[in-house]
Amino acid sequence: MNKQRAAEIAVSPVMANVTLDGIPVYIQHVDETSETARVYPLDEPQNEQDVPLSSLTEH
Repeated sequence: MNKQRAAEIAVSPVMANVTLDGIPVYIQHVDETSETARVYPLDEPQNEQDVPLSSLTEH
């Protein structure tokens, strides 16, 4: 996923269909410098992690 689109999704009030390795995730924040995103699985909000933007897919 490109960083501009990831940043748009992070600030949008509309939920986007984004997955990490096939698992639906919520994007909390995008770090454009390191090209990573802070995400968590929708069913595990306590399981936050930083992942490369390239590992995210929008459906």
